[in-house]
This record gives sequence, C-alpha cells and structure tokens, in this order.
Amino acid sequence: MNAIPPFLDHLVLATPDLAATLAEFTRRTGVEPAPGGVHVGRGTRNHLVALGGSSYLEIIGPDPEQAAPGRPRPFASLGLTTARTLTWAIAPPDLDAAIAAARAQGYDPGPAKPMSRRRPDGTLLRWRLTDGEDADPSGLVPFLIDWGDSPHPTAAGLPLTPLLSMAGSAPAPEAVRRPVRSLGTDLALTVGPVGLSFTLDTPKGPVTFH
Repeated sequence: MNAIPPFLDHLVLATPDLAATLAEFTRRTGVEPAPGGVHVGRGTRNHLVALGGSSYLEIIGPDPEQAAPGRPRPFASLGLTTARTLTWAIAPPDLDAAIAAARAQGYDPGPAKPMSRRRPDGTLLRWRLTDGEDADPSGLVPFLIDWGDSPHPTAAGLPLTPLLSMAGSAPAPEAVRRPVRSLGTDLALTVGPVGLSFTLDTPKGPVTFH
C-alpha cells in the first residue's frame, strides 16, 4: 500500500471560517497558503498549498466578499463547525475512460461536469469533475477531475508542504475499498468512524490534519 494514492490531484480541507483556518494552518506548519481564487456564484473561495509533484491541498470556505448565492454553498449542508478534511480528488490519464471502467465494475462516480474559477492574476481556470448524486457520500471515495487545457494549480508556484501520507477510516473499510479501487487508485483504510487524515512535512516537523 502506497502512502500516497495513485493519481492524487488534491485534498479538500473545508472550513466554515476561512480566515481562521488559514491562520491556524500557518501557525501549525510555518507555511502560509497562497490565494487560489473565487468560485463565482457559488459563494466560496480557496487557498492552496503544493503537496509535491502535481498534487495540492485546497482549503475552501465561504467568501465574505460574495453575496449569498441563490443555492447552498458547497459543503454548507454538512453544517461544519470546524475545519475538516472532507474528500479528495484524482486526475486519471483519461477521465471518461476512468468513469466507464468504474461503472463496468459496479460503481458510478457520476457524470463529468464543467466548472471554473478565476485566479487572483485574472487567469480563468476551467475543468471537469465528477459530481454524481449516487457517488459515495463518505468522502473517502475520490471524485475525478480533468484540467483539460487549463494550467494546473500547482503551476502557479505554490508554497510547498510535501505530503508524507494520507489515510481514511470507516466502519466497513472493504465497502469503501471496492469503489476506490474501481477508479484505479487506492487508500489506506482502517476500521473506525468515517474520516480522512493526512500528514505534511513542514518547517515545524510532521503535522497531521483530520
């Protein structure tokens, strides 16, 4: 079992208070996340940290500069009261082929939908990701992403905190392991409450987030 899953694109650390979580991340790691961009019309914005290679950490939360969107903000339905590692994304070599392969093995990650955000320098990033209603709700099974012709977020010269490992827990790990493997990747899983964790190599030593 690899400490880092194949095709890892990014981890999602969601928070109800972006400023507070960014300050806490900087205090614990000694690294200040870089502004990522604004999700226009969705009421959120993010900050990013490189994890090594083409992987990164996304810290996402409500954008105080946007008016309340006409639909729930992403993750709002979870009623977060503190920052939490919600899910992760993989970038397979061929997104559509990976979706078809997973469906053939009995897991439907959902269709690929277009999304976008604008970087602080004005660059518009466009991508496709799976966001199916029938996708596994635990967050332990990754969603799939394809950046197409857009520059990858790690190409923007992000601050670096190398990812040492990531893992998950679930009451029935095998039920999670099957759909994860159907997507061509893997995740270290143990028995326990549903949750994701990851450990970073930082100037202050290894730091683990849940």
